Amino acid sequence: MERSVLAPEEMVTFAGIDEAGLGPLLGPLCFGYSVFRSPRAGADLWKTLKPAVSGTVAREGKRFVVADSKVVFQRTEVSARRLEKTALGFLSLLHPRREPPRNGHSLAWESPRELAVDATTIAAHPWYSPLENELPRHQERGGLELSVERLSRTLTKERVELVDAGVRVVPERHLNASFARTDNKALSAWNELALIMQRVYERHAHTGLRLTVDRQGGRSHYGPLLRDLFPGSNVRCVSESAPISAYVVREREGPRRMRVVFAERGEQFSFAVALGSCLAKYARETCMSAFNASFARHDPALHPTAGYLGDAHRWLDDANHAMKSAGICRADLARSR
Repeated sequence: MERSVLAPEEMVTFAGIDEAGLGPLLGPLCFGYSVFRSPRAGADLWKTLKPAVSGTVAREGKRFVVADSKVVFQRTEVSARRLEKTALGFLSLLHPRREPPRNGHSLAWESPRELAVDATTIAAHPWYSPLENELPRHQERGGLELSVERLSRTLTKERVELVDAGVRVVPERHLNASFARTDNKALSAWNELALIMQRVYERHAHTGLRLTVDRQGGRSHYGPLLRDLFPGSNVRCVSESAPISAYVVREREGPRRMRVVFAERGEQFSFAVALGSCLAKYARETCMSAFNASFARHDPALHPTAGYLGDAHRWLDDANHAMKSAGICRADLARSR
């Protein structure tokens, strides 16, 4: 259950961040985040939004499934529809006319625009040009609109608001340049995560915020990193342990205050992290679909890849003709770490 310890007000603001694609050899690293505001008593959104949302596939029905993306998506057409429904459905809530991102380009580079890499970096990755294809890819648009309307009515009834959500997509060349600067994969991932944390803090911590970040790797000490990230704030360590590290960040000369928790398997107890997981995964799957479509233009017989280690090496071996035809070399595509 999401619970604010920073503000006594009736309404609480809570957020979550997760990633998809830290381990693969091919394709982008993607982060997803969401920020909600709700009455304190209704902050367990799996319970509060039960008429429209399920935390399990078994109880899906016509509801949106919000859970760890590994639960929501298992590389079948049924699960592809499920993941797309959740990601586009919730992103639609942020549009004035309840419309999803119009295409993959809008999803990857404009959701939100402030978190996207620059236009020069995008242009340096021509294999993502099929992102211009329309969304949704697996859902019927009319059916999605009806589902979003039901979701919107449920949120309104329960006085819950999705105030911010989106993705940051970090393509390969940008990621490799970061690896070259830091010589540290974990630090490069932190630098990307930090951009979202700054956005969430600056925009949503003025009345108190609870942020949960799904922890990757073995790091348990985040105090120095947080102090560097928020130089105008005091950072107090609440606890540091193997499963959970918690801190309070309080602006010295301003109203912002945030409790941030780095937790293993954060998507299991934070609705906002679970939704972030789905957004990140959908962004990566959309990008990989564009990636595969781009090289299939040069070699229609080339079997697609999800980018994970074993299959990525297979794909790179099989894709020599397609890469040569596209004027792209192996070093352009493969991550250095």
